[in-house]
Amino acid sequence: MSNMENELKQLIIDCLDLEDLSVDDINSEEALFNEGLGLDSIDALELGLAIRKKYDVRIDADKDDVVNIFASVTALAQFIESEQTGKV
Repeated sequence: MSNMENELKQLIIDCLDLEDLSVDDINSEEALFNEGLGLDSIDALELGLAIRKKYDVRIDADKDDVVNIFASVTALAQFIESEQTGKV
């Protein structure tokens, strides 16, 4: 598990007030929405804003691959890392 994944898990917990969860409770490969962690579209907006603020990475809701970006913590970490690499 990467450091970015752990940071994202903590960000999810903090920005969505999931006080009953810890970083260890979130599986990096588990779906973030529906049957997985159970997030909804409002959570996605809040998480997207938190990611933009913390990592200076914008996730465009109109992108065709936004579902894939938010598929799991691992997918989200890979997207952020690839976006940050592209800004250097």
